[in-house]
Amino acid sequence: MKLEIILSVMNLNIEDLDKKNIKSKCTVINQCGKNDFKQYKNFNIYSYDEIGAANSRNRGLEHITEDIILLCDDDMIYEKDYEETVLEEFKNNPKADMIIFNAYSPNRKKIPVKKNKRLHFYNSLHYGTCNIAFRKNSLKNIRFNNMFGPNGTYKNAGGDDTLFIVSFLKNKLKIYSCKKYIGTVYHESSTWYKKDNEKFFYDKGALFTAINKNIRHLLILQYLLRHKEVLENITFKKALKLMLEGSKNYLKTLEGVK
Repeated sequence: MKLEIILSVMNLNIEDLDKKNIKSKCTVINQCGKNDFKQYKNFNIYSYDEIGAANSRNRGLEHITEDIILLCDDDMIYEKDYEETVLEEFKNNPKADMIIFNAYSPNRKKIPVKKNKRLHFYNSLHYGTCNIAFRKNSLKNIRFNNMFGPNGTYKNAGGDDTLFIVSFLKNKLKIYSCKKYIGTVYHESSTWYKKDNEKFFYDKGALFTAINKNIRHLLILQYLLRHKEVLENITFKKALKLMLEGSKNYLKTLEGVK
């Protein structure tokens, strides 16, 4: 059993790869305005003339060859023993299709993994890309939804990583958590999130519909009730209206796809 990392970057500075402490095989997807390929040490670097985090990760999924896949963003630095930690957990838990690991986050509050346990819909949706490892054979036709995340139609909602996790659950695959830390993620300040940004609420409504259209209204309502901090510059009524509009528009988009 071997590990491979998918690293998504923009305008790669190749010297930065040495700073991430990546010792395993790594597929780098570099969005930089050109198309080419080159190798550097243990890195296979694929450059593409396109944008979008979901597009980048989907490109990475096209190239992976190893058994266990770990997702990585440009602001992640790994622990020295990350590879042994991840492989050991999958070896010890053969039922796991995906395992959510811990990552330190010095400049943004993150909910840590507190227990090693089976995860379900209600307790798995607040983890990000840097936490996710999965078996390549479990992936099948699962891909990232490029309508969400940076440069997506509903980019203000984020959520491309959340929907990836949801896709595993919808396919009846097993997700577990692990308390062990595999690295540190240095979240950069968001350039799009503003509490008074109406598009934020519109896009969030679309995201909750993508997560589960059957309970979208419940998800929207619980979000507004639990996250009062997002209502500092907008009324509850206005935020709710925007989220319902986003939900309705996303459903129309799905009908158009059919």
